Amino acid sequence: MSTCILGFREIDKTKLSLVGGKAANLAELTRIDGIHVPEGFCITTEVYKEIVGNSEEFNSLLDQLNNLQANDRKGIGAICEMLRATIESLSIPKNVSNGIEDYVTKLGEQTAFAVRSSATAEDLPAASFAGQQDTYLNVIGKDAILRHIGKCFASLYTDRAVIYRMQNGFDHRKVSLSVVIQKMIFADTAGIMFTADPVTSNRKILSIDASFGLGEALVSGWVNADVYKVAESNIIDKKIAAKELAVYALNGGGTQKQQINREQQNLQALTDAQILQLELVGRKIEKHFGHPQDIEWCLVGQTIYIVQSRPITTLYPIPTRKMQDGSEANDQEKHVFISVGHNQMMTDAMKPLGLSLFQQTAGPMYIAGGRLFADVAQHLASAAGRKMILNAVSKSDLLIKDALITIIERNFIQSVPDDNKVEPTGQNNESKSLPDYQTLKDYDPVIVADLINRSQASINELKRNIQGKSGTDLIDFILEDTQKLKGGLSDPQSFGVIMTAMNASLWLNEKMLDWLGEKNAAYTLSQSAPNNITAEMGLALMDVADVIRPYPEVISYLQQVKDDRFLNNLTRLKGGKESRDAISTFLEKYGMRCAGEIDITKDRWSEKPTALIPVILGNIRNFEAGASRQKFELGREQALKKEQELLDRLKQLPDGEQKATETKRMIGLVRNLIGYREYPKYSIVSRYFIYKQALLEEAEGLVEAGIILEKKDIYYLSFEELRETMLTNKLDYSVISKRKDAYDLYRKLTPPRVITSDGEIITGAHKKENIPADAMAGLPVSSGLVEGRARVILNMEDADLEEGDILVTSFTDPSWTPLFVSIKGLVTEVGGLMTHGAVIAREYGLPAVVGVENATRLIKDGQRIRVNGTDGYVEMI
Repeated sequence: MSTCILGFREIDKTKLSLVGGKAANLAELTRIDGIHVPEGFCITTEVYKEIVGNSEEFNSLLDQLNNLQANDRKGIGAICEMLRATIESLSIPKNVSNGIEDYVTKLGEQTAFAVRSSATAEDLPAASFAGQQDTYLNVIGKDAILRHIGKCFASLYTDRAVIYRMQNGFDHRKVSLSVVIQKMIFADTAGIMFTADPVTSNRKILSIDASFGLGEALVSGWVNADVYKVAESNIIDKKIAAKELAVYALNGGGTQKQQINREQQNLQALTDAQILQLELVGRKIEKHFGHPQDIEWCLVGQTIYIVQSRPITTLYPIPTRKMQDGSEANDQEKHVFISVGHNQMMTDAMKPLGLSLFQQTAGPMYIAGGRLFADVAQHLASAAGRKMILNAVSKSDLLIKDALITIIERNFIQSVPDDNKVEPTGQNNESKSLPDYQTLKDYDPVIVADLINRSQASINELKRNIQGKSGTDLIDFILEDTQKLKGGLSDPQSFGVIMTAMNASLWLNEKMLDWLGEKNAAYTLSQSAPNNITAEMGLALMDVADVIRPYPEVISYLQQVKDDRFLNNLTRLKGGKESRDAISTFLEKYGMRCAGEIDITKDRWSEKPTALIPVILGNIRNFEAGASRQKFELGREQALKKEQELLDRLKQLPDGEQKATETKRMIGLVRNLIGYREYPKYSIVSRYFIYKQALLEEAEGLVEAGIILEKKDIYYLSFEELRETMLTNKLDYSVISKRKDAYDLYRKLTPPRVITSDGEIITGAHKKENIPADAMAGLPVSSGLVEGRARVILNMEDADLEEGDILVTSFTDPSWTPLFVSIKGLVTEVGGLMTHGAVIAREYGLPAVVGVENATRLIKDGQRIRVNGTDGYVEMI
């Protein structure tokens, strides 16, 4: 009996698998002083497992269900209907029935109860499953309770619950159900309370929804509710709804909807005093559980009853800084965090080793949801700092800039005089020694070749020096080398070349618009610029296609390949040796690249060459031999033609010769220097791959010693933790398991561009002046107007492009460049003027608009769209 029925006082956190999330949370609520929870008990999962485990019909139907996909709604619906009927027909064991009768007698035979489902995959920190199972109110008598227990068990197989589990990766057989039986509260007013604002995510604002009658009406969406916002015991906003309906209990059991008297409909459902009392209750519950809560409450007279509390799983975590002991820094200062991933064109979650290495390279940052954030609060505290940061983000992401302007206008960060400003946390005084590149320097064009040769020599030196390093010596060597890498990134010559090219581009766009009315002239002038390692990579993969194209056997083989060891099998085919050598040569130069390459833990093309096959096959299908050279030459000719056209027009203006001379100088700077913009990233990921190969070799020893289970387990440790593990040969493996679970959760989160220390997500918006009313606004980064078929692609490996398609995706880092040769336009959700996708779009002459919010959801795959890369918008056709 002890594991079949448990009273709330008998349930603790160790009983989660027996009672499910809802019951466990209710039991925990009963332990909080001053919180009123209606009495009740729980029918545990042992009962559910017993009755369904003995049913052959149930298990046969479940086998059929496991063979279906989440998009087979019709098939799921048919099997779920049979599963529910089967479960409701099964009898509850006699001993359980007798135990229920004992509890009902103790609580009062004529007492009305709420009978509620509590699943073992419900109200968990990683997934709420809210509303997936059923609740029954005002149930009176043992027989009615037994009948509704069966209905609750059956509700585990509603269509919505099954599809939700499929989409979130929960095994149907591993999810069980318990049933909470709780004294019914006949509320005057009821509702939901979020201890963090569900719209903005602000943790300091508590939001209350309230309506008359039972809370079921509000939870089910049958009625409008009042919404009250409270911050630190102040009601900061009220929205009073017209409450036409309420749900009330019926005598004898059940509920019904009733019309509310007209004079009562627009009354405030709660008094101000009751609102503030609810806030105190909510904050007390939040403090007990340690994170924001979604709370269901009832009000009877002046007594507040809590009937459910669960974690809010939709909130993005607030970025935190790790202390030396591994704990999180917890200060009371105001912070404004901007996403590093949006600037790096990689907003995916990163594993701990990737986060750790990137910080070694770029400096200490804050972490949240597997992403990195920089705190710009101290920049925003002064006029000079605000100007500097807004200027910087305007080149990388205008939506971040707009969000920061919103924060500045709110005075969220208190201003200080410029002469009192402090350097931002995590930065040193090196930046003060850097030259001011707002002016332009006439670098000799050979400097780019010199910088590239210098970088390549350093990479070759790293390859030699890392040989033979092992254990903690290897970790120390890598950490020392990252400091060299960090120093290289701030090298005045390298930085100066990039900034001069950027400033020359901005000068050209500004002056040509002012003098000639020509928008974004620099974009055309950037086409086929020399020394662009990323653009050359896309053309090189076209050359690989040229080698393979004459060999049908190789093409047929590649169309079937699934194994990343396919290169070894190519030589048995006609043309296979030539094809293998071409791919291998490409990988020797570019194999360290991949999608999300700033994360060392991502599979590189050398490790997963199958990622390139769709692109190679697409190039074979879409192009003739020699197309790469033709493409480069066409871009160069268009750039030279645009240069001559601009100079000729300028000479017709007053002071035309001087204007033309200045413009020619700027064009020369752009043509000679802009290609180098892509090289530092190539250098970084080249070094990362050398580190990775050495680390994975060391990981083999940890596997052999039984310290980790597989080599890639080291991805879930920071560099410091990995060093300690190598030093001591000890590791608590539960750390790896927990971080794998956390990473799976983080992958599903959408990172904000800007988030404050209050947890509020600040969103920016593009100005929609002078664009069609129904167009989607973005940032124009590569001029031109193009129409075509939209291909919405979230993973490069899924690309199946035809020449002339328009690529629509979340973001593009350099690894996406090989796709650019096949498309005629680009739309991304993330990006800025000088991010990689924008630079390569201009290099290839592709009209491109970036920073288009929700583009991959609003634009349907296959839909015809129009991309205006000059004015910055996308239209559906």
